Amino acid sequence: MPVVPKSCGACGSPLDPAAVAANLWRCPACGDHRPMPARARLELLADPGSLGAVDQEIVGGDPLKFVDSRPYPERLLEARADAGETEAFIAAPATSGGVPVLVGAMDFAFMGGSMSSAVGERVARVFERAANEKRAVVIATASGGARMQEGTLSLFQMTKTAAAIARFRRGRTPYLALLCHPTLGGVAASFGTLADVLLAEPRARIGFAGPRVIEQLLGRPLAPGFQRAEFLFEHGLIDRIVPRDRQREEIARLVGLLSGGSGHAA
Repeated sequence: MPVVPKSCGACGSPLDPAAVAANLWRCPACGDHRPMPARARLELLADPGSLGAVDQEIVGGDPLKFVDSRPYPERLLEARADAGETEAFIAAPATSGGVPVLVGAMDFAFMGGSMSSAVGERVARVFERAANEKRAVVIATASGGARMQEGTLSLFQMTKTAAAIARFRRGRTPYLALLCHPTLGGVAASFGTLADVLLAEPRARIGFAGPRVIEQLLGRPLAPGFQRAEFLFEHGLIDRIVPRDRQREEIARLVGLLSGGSGHAA
């Protein structure tokens, strides 16, 4: 589960974990969007009562026998305990506005939502299944990027997921991405931004390298709000910024419109 700090980083108000969870994982005082568990995200984005079984068949290993200060398998066990999931991405069949979809979500509590070989395979299989079953796809991203413990194998998932999306598009069914805080690195540079419609949560940081890395490279400060959803919306990358309490309705409306139906009212 996400760790809730003692106070809100946006307004400074004290945070009660139960109150934050009850408020869709937002600060009760100012509405600042906190990290959200992946299963809660699936339930939020799907029609009530429509969510099917969560697919957790693909589980990662330790292909490089990676050890930093601790062996990679130890970190995986800790991440599974922290997030309550077997990997940083889960998905399930559901409906959105009555339209059949596959809805997926990344969990930042699992090693920063990093993209492993297993995550890439799970994402690719979502698009393969959606193509076979003529379902739309809705994915919420929250990731620091590719998982360093798997080296180049994690980077391969960028091309794997992009190729799966290209095949999925032949069926002319829609893909909507909801970019949450943060969406960075290989996820932002692959399936996170290859959707037909790009939505984002308020103040979500979205980009490739982090701002401190870019500032060091350029040798000068970045523009105010750089990489925030509002900045990217103003510059044309994001189609719409949608607060959490409006996401189910907005996504249902868009899925309906793009699937050939009338959708829900705005």
